[in-house]
Amino acid sequence: MSKTIIRCLPLIALRGNVILPGMVAHFDVGREKSIRAVEEAMQKDQKIFVVAQRDPETDEPGRADLFDIGTAAHIRQIVKLPKNMVRVLVEGVCRAELLSLNTDKDYLTGEIRPIEETGLPDEAAALAYSRQLKELFAAYSAADDNISGEIADNIMGVEDLSLLVEQIGNVMTIPWEKRQALLEAETTADLCELLCVTIENEIRVLTIRRELNQRIKKQLDNNQKEYVLREQMKVISEELGEDNTKTDADKFRERCELLTASDEIKDKIREEIGRYARMASQSPEANVMYGYLDTLLKMPWDKKSEDREDLKAAKAILDRDHFGMDQVKDRILEFLSVRFLTKKGRSPILCLVGPPGTGKTSIARSVAEALDRKYVRLSLGGVHDEAEIRGHRRTYVGAMPGRIAAALKTAGVKNPLIVLDEIDKVSANYKGETASALLEVLDSEQNSRFEDHYIELPIDLSEVLFLTTANDASAIPQPLYDRMEVIEVSSYTENEKMHIAREHLLPKQIEANGLVKKQLSISDKALSEIITGYTREAGVRSLERRLGQICRKAARLILEEGRRKVSVTDKNLKTFLGQPRGGIDKINKKDEIGIVRGLAWTAVGGDTLEIEVNVMPGKGELVLTGQLGDVMKESARAGISWIRSEAGRLGIDDDSFTKKDIHIHIPEGAVPKDGPSAGITMALAMVSALTGQPVHANVAMTGEITLRGRVLPIGGLKEKLLAAKKAGVVKVLVPESNKNQIAELSSEITDGLKIVYVSSMSQVLKEALVKA
Repeated sequence: MSKTIIRCLPLIALRGNVILPGMVAHFDVGREKSIRAVEEAMQKDQKIFVVAQRDPETDEPGRADLFDIGTAAHIRQIVKLPKNMVRVLVEGVCRAELLSLNTDKDYLTGEIRPIEETGLPDEAAALAYSRQLKELFAAYSAADDNISGEIADNIMGVEDLSLLVEQIGNVMTIPWEKRQALLEAETTADLCELLCVTIENEIRVLTIRRELNQRIKKQLDNNQKEYVLREQMKVISEELGEDNTKTDADKFRERCELLTASDEIKDKIREEIGRYARMASQSPEANVMYGYLDTLLKMPWDKKSEDREDLKAAKAILDRDHFGMDQVKDRILEFLSVRFLTKKGRSPILCLVGPPGTGKTSIARSVAEALDRKYVRLSLGGVHDEAEIRGHRRTYVGAMPGRIAAALKTAGVKNPLIVLDEIDKVSANYKGETASALLEVLDSEQNSRFEDHYIELPIDLSEVLFLTTANDASAIPQPLYDRMEVIEVSSYTENEKMHIAREHLLPKQIEANGLVKKQLSISDKALSEIITGYTREAGVRSLERRLGQICRKAARLILEEGRRKVSVTDKNLKTFLGQPRGGIDKINKKDEIGIVRGLAWTAVGGDTLEIEVNVMPGKGELVLTGQLGDVMKESARAGISWIRSEAGRLGIDDDSFTKKDIHIHIPEGAVPKDGPSAGITMALAMVSALTGQPVHANVAMTGEITLRGRVLPIGGLKEKLLAAKKAGVVKVLVPESNKNQIAELSSEITDGLKIVYVSSMSQVLKEALVKA
């Protein structure tokens, strides 16, 4: 490049960076104009002009934002980076003055004039500058660890003054403002003097930094020395009997001797205490070991509480806190009876399965009180890491014991009652499957030596009484399900809800809202209306919220209007709760063709489903709507297959299956529905629509259908019968195979219902179709 010709080159404005002549350096560009300038230079002769911005924060620099002096450079390499960034490797060629800036294009260009070297000193002056620079640089390189000896030797061997100045400026680590000052030096003599001053300043800075580092190191050495002296003083004081201060290790040893544990456990703890005593107290590992030993010494290895040996008192506590739930209470009392007689025996692992709000979790607290055991509740909903159960290994930062070991530590005894709540909602990820970690915990044959990764010692869980709860038994993995004794907690009847509301929920809400019993009364009719008209659930949570709403309004009336007592009846109930918003749909008033009422089980109790069937001209297609699941769709297809095989006997023309479409719809299309129990209901609705025979409106049914028309058993009978009763159903068709389950239900559920047992579709048609 000639140094006398004015040239127009693509221009890059640098932020906080300066390229000196002879320097090989890279920088990243992200502005669109800068990237285009690089591309334009690469298409020509790879020459580009780089100049620093006066303010690095300026995004769109103009001529006034740029320094007058920059560097003409040669692009040696470009590399494209993510996020539209480009890394450019350039070599500075010569200093140049920016005469004008052109911003009209999509990249910046500048007219530049290379600056010739002026004011070159004579030979003697050049030699003096050279020696001074070399002397200063030798001191600088000795103070700066970033400059290698090889680079320093190469620079010390340079004889040409201009090249020496260039190389020293390029290797020194100095702020970009000082580099710009070097670039703007008018003469070579000025540049040499400025560089000498810069080196002097940098040597002073490096010297101060080194002294500061030495003082910090000395301070650390003094702290270490102080620690050693204090340890020596402690030993001397102990020898002279002048100091009673105990170390942490001594305290741990005393706690270990008082610990109720086996020799195996104590020996392991003593060994760990010995390791801790040999550690430097300020080391990070000592802090980890301190927490580990503290956890071990707080674990209730062989410490346990005595069970209550009063069966009548235990029964009274269970009956006091919960109405009904006889099966759960009987199983607990059976366990107590065996325990009292044998003075030993493994604790059962019970799993209470039922809809939300039926008292599964709360009865566990009552069981703990009845047994006089410590109570700990662990919520497993959303737990997806195996380490939550088994703990983290001590090698990890922030390691801690698993939830089971932590529960024992919290309880303080080895035989508490631990509730594993929502066990059906545990999940898994790449860190392990939580349900698999629970297999050992809930296996009475294995859990006597449970291994927690943090504790690293066998923990005896055989005397822990585990009570688990779940809403959906099918969501529990089968190996885990087999280890537990499952007790179904079914929906409450209206009578049971009345008792629970009167004896438990209402007194609780009266107290919670600052009232006393004499200030609020709710009539039986009003309470019944709340249960049927304002709640729709298997449990009593919504019922408790409604009672709380009444109590709050009553409290306001007492304060605002000065009432002494608020009485709630079925007549003024709407003023407290508004219009009814719940309840079961009532049966139709007249018999209709193609409409049949089925019974369904949901997570919040039983419900009725009105299944509708229409027959219309078509091509023999079966249309299913209402957001039906795969099992339900298969039941419908099984039903139509049975109807076609029995078409002659049922009086249905064969053309009905080729020239007509059958559309089955179950209302409430936004609600997903699945299961086989609606099989006979859909089949009956199709027969009614194809034959034109009405179905009794007061009949409901449930049962699975086979291709041969047999009726198979189903589940959730109690909830389904309760829903049928609320809907006003008179006759219910139930599979013959479910007869034994009906016998176990209380008369409160079956009274007023005519239950007919069916084993085939022929019986279903006979009982449900209106005879001509």
